[in-house]
Amino acid sequence: MTYFGVLAQFIAPPLAILALLAYFDRKRGRLMPPSLRTWPPLNVLFVLVIVAILYTTPWDNYLVATGVWWYDPQLVTGLVWGWVPIEEYAFFVLQTLLTGLWFIFLAVRLPKVTATNAHRQPEHFPNLPALRIISTTFVALLWLAAWALLFSGWPPGTYLALEATWALLPILLQCGLGGDILWQHRRLILWSLLPTTLYLCLVDALALSSGTWTIDPAQSLQFFVGRLPLEEIVFFLITNTLVVFGLTLVLARQSQTRVPAALVDWLSRWLDAPNKYRKRQARPAASS
Repeated sequence: MTYFGVLAQFIAPPLAILALLAYFDRKRGRLMPPSLRTWPPLNVLFVLVIVAILYTTPWDNYLVATGVWWYDPQLVTGLVWGWVPIEEYAFFVLQTLLTGLWFIFLAVRLPKVTATNAHRQPEHFPNLPALRIISTTFVALLWLAAWALLFSGWPPGTYLALEATWALLPILLQCGLGGDILWQHRRLILWSLLPTTLYLCLVDALALSSGTWTIDPAQSLQFFVGRLPLEEIVFFLITNTLVVFGLTLVLARQSQTRVPAALVDWLSRWLDAPNKYRKRQARPAASS
């Protein structure tokens, strides 16, 4: 099965369905929960797509260049940027969109999260620095353990160490900014992560079995869940976590009180620009 065949058969259809649902939700006026009702979620998602490409490209090129994984030349187009085929860059985009649209689909449907104290305003959550400290410390320890594994020079731990050192750093920063915010939205986060990670793992197992891409057995633990290497499960879990955590924190109202006001203003100019443009265009029509 060609790489583009995998994307066309297994990623594009659910992505198209979720995109249609997002369109109809917007037309029907379905809203995000108040705690996440800041900037347009689709605008935020498109920005995360750009971040995913920029952050993943050097790491993925390194893995392919060092032979951690490779692609059957007969099953890719041969168009490459660096060491990575163009299909892989398409996958960065499609996975981010798929997971992000599923998050948005759930966010407008799951029962709204409310503060437990009845005297508080709805969705005005307490600031819980202890949760940020605990989550950040836990992720930091995992990140340091991954670096220790990488520097140990043990070949079977190479792939796992490379993906953990790469992904846990931004997750560490996310927990430091809003570990408590993430915990307050834990139900939405859990149901955003589980189905997408499971589905992508199944697609990956199919692609591996058909030879679309191959993991170097000398640089992986060779621990399998079914036919899927452990590292691939970890990969989809942590990449989906980056997307879901990123969407939650950027959309959360509480996050805006924890970053410089200048950054919030700059983001507003970019993330809310299409809405402001539509409002400006609508004013003359309304007045007439």
